[in-house]
Amino acid sequence: MERVIATDDEAKASEAASEPSNAAISFITTEHFTLQGARASTIAESTGRASMFLASVSGGLVAFGLVATATGVGGAFYAFGLVLLPTLAFIGLVTFERTLQSGVEDLGYARRIARLRAYYFDKAPELAPYLLSVPPKHRLSHVEGLRGGYAQGFRTVAGMVGVITAVLLGSEIGLGVSAAFDAPAAALALGCVIGLAVVLALMRYQRHAWGQAATETFPDEEPIAI
Repeated sequence: MERVIATDDEAKASEAASEPSNAAISFITTEHFTLQGARASTIAESTGRASMFLASVSGGLVAFGLVATATGVGGAFYAFGLVLLPTLAFIGLVTFERTLQSGVEDLGYARRIARLRAYYFDKAPELAPYLLSVPPKHRLSHVEGLRGGYAQGFRTVAGMVGVITAVLLGSEIGLGVSAAFDAPAAALALGCVIGLAVVLALMRYQRHAWGQAATETFPDEEPIAI
């Protein structure tokens, strides 16, 4: 049996062929920074929309209190409240939907960054002692910092907006019942039931959206537990 011994030149040529080209390295680096910028944009938009919503709720409730002080609990008070609360609830619903979309979009960017980071470890394994290396199936959850369980939905920006929106809708129903029937106890009970139902519906909708996004994984990744 003839034994073939590779020369130094052949070994160097084989090693050079296995190394990524300069164009590939440049593209990967640029793509990484582009995705980081895109993630920053989605986070900034979610924060900005949530801030505008909270400012609207704060200003509206202050105006509601001033109307109550000026006119008392009468016709003007109920009329103003029944116009104000649905408006704030509408702002909350559209804010909830958009911040949820931004969160799902951010998840997609994080997935792509995790893939690029895996490329660094594959092509430069000597970096592993200096950078935190994560097994392939855990790369995405590590980048996102996500935790499983139903309570995770309340930790998101969309979840926070959803809870406040549910309170506004429950308050609107309670105010309407109180104005129509002058039954404070029934108004409070019905408002609480409606508010709780809206919270559960929004959290279920959010969980479904995140579940769909989390199952769209690459072959070597495990789905995120939402």
